[in-house]
Amino acid sequence: MPHRRADEPSLVPVLEVGGSHVTAAAVDLDRGRIADGTRRRLPLTPGIGPEDFLTTLAEAANGALSAPPAALATAPDARGIRGTWGDTWGIAVPGPFDYARGIARYHGVGKFASLDGLAVGDRLAPRLNPRPTRLRFLNDASAFALGARHTAHAESRRLVAVTLGTGVGSAFLDHGTIVENDPRVPPEGRVDLLTIDGRPLEDTVSTRAMTTHYTARTGRPVDGLRELTALAADDDATARDVITSALSALGTAPAPWLTAFEADTVAFGGSITAAWHLIGPPLTTGLTHHAPRLARLTLSVHADGEDQALLGAAVFATRGT
Repeated sequence: MPHRRADEPSLVPVLEVGGSHVTAAAVDLDRGRIADGTRRRLPLTPGIGPEDFLTTLAEAANGALSAPPAALATAPDARGIRGTWGDTWGIAVPGPFDYARGIARYHGVGKFASLDGLAVGDRLAPRLNPRPTRLRFLNDASAFALGARHTAHAESRRLVAVTLGTGVGSAFLDHGTIVENDPRVPPEGRVDLLTIDGRPLEDTVSTRAMTTHYTARTGRPVDGLRELTALAADDDATARDVITSALSALGTAPAPWLTAFEADTVAFGGSITAAWHLIGPPLTTGLTHHAPRLARLTLSVHADGEDQALLGAAVFATRGT
């Protein structure tokens, strides 16, 4: 595991914003873990307004910053309490987002619509105590990828991360560097921009798509992927077929890009990974149907996706521009 330089802080402050929550924490990159007692998690709603959004992020962040000193001792060893905070925050947020400028671009995507155009960076920094020198934003899937590489795949030359939940997120890393504008990867490094039979990938592989397909075939509404995978586990043939078809497509669509990128590792995260015994086989079949060489890929599953994203945000915060 990489170690920090002598001039780097021992604890890196981070935020991870999801569709339903925000989590703040301090990350100890030396040990690849969240510092004990610093995690603060608060709920968010898709329709939240700008003021409430900023207030919630600041409350979570300042709660992590105010953790009592004893909580910052990640282990009772000879070094004692380690509480040197960095003054740059790493902030993982879902797209679309102007990461360089810290501006939300949630237009026509069905979430956080009232935040479209919000200068999150400029508006959030003054609410943090102490005020940071800099906020560094990155895509949540990229944060997950950096975290997975830092903790489990440091030797990977080319790692691809795929997050499965409400939608599909992705990131491509070449020796730990995020690759977005390169002929070897999809536009912006986004698998969700790929198509299947002329339709967006997420029309086939997403919480919305799979639950909609199941209801259309059975007349029975289901409350998200958790219930759908539970039905499949209980031998509901339709639920199994919906999941198998969707995950096979998820393997098939990015397979040419994994080949072009010469990926050696694919790390999976997100809520649906809890049902890997159901989704793993069809996904692997979809991958190898395109190119048998992809059977040699290292596939890893990270159920602790939030921790990986927090760690990855810390890695990103400590890097240069």
